[in-house]
Amino acid sequence: MVESGRRKKKCPPEGAADWLLTYGDMVTLLLTFFVLLFTTATIDGYELRLILAAFPGLGNYSGGNTFEPGPLAELGNTIMSLPSMERGRALSEARREAVSIFEPEIRSNLVRITVDERGLVISLASDAFFESASAEVNIEETRELLQRLSLLLSNEALSERTFRIEGHTDDIATGSGGDYASNWDLAAARSSGVLRYLVDYGVDESQFQLMSRGEFAPIVSNETPEGRAYNRRVDVIILTEGTL
Repeated sequence: MVESGRRKKKCPPEGAADWLLTYGDMVTLLLTFFVLLFTTATIDGYELRLILAAFPGLGNYSGGNTFEPGPLAELGNTIMSLPSMERGRALSEARREAVSIFEPEIRSNLVRITVDERGLVISLASDAFFESASAEVNIEETRELLQRLSLLLSNEALSERTFRIEGHTDDIATGSGGDYASNWDLAAARSSGVLRYLVDYGVDESQFQLMSRGEFAPIVSNETPEGRAYNRRVDVIILTEGTL
């Protein structure tokens, strides 16, 4: 018999309190946020854009558009061909390696590394490689740089890639009395000269294309000497798949 003065204890409700669900969601979201921060600190731009594209309605990506076909400049593919991301990742790895091995030259503006719709672009400052209006490579000053570049392009991960060497000039005419009739000829000779040395240092010649773009693809205005110096360059491009 139960004593009358003793009250029966109520059993607590089963499961966690309701507020713990909200708290757990918040902690999970914070963890995801910091993981993304950590991850994007070591990845390249195309991967970051893929992450952003996964959030409908975020920034320039309006709801639903992330699932429509559209160009991804860095990958050279479309949303519908994302199974080819592994090949895009190889290009990302090449960019990281290029930034690492050319760090001194990047700091001194002898080399610029960018990514555009063509692929990974390694721009070599013409002033360091050539005398004015000349296509003869200044090999004594650039030999080590070209050797490192050849090692990068000989990487097994890039064995099925196509490379393009594009010659560029500023908008100053070569003059009728010079060795080259036009900037087209000068730019073509410079790209050919760079390829010649890369082949000597071990690259596979069959992977390369040569192109002259003359004065018609400046990266900055030609109105100043500094701008013209930036535009006088040779671009070595690791092409995205599908780029002709």
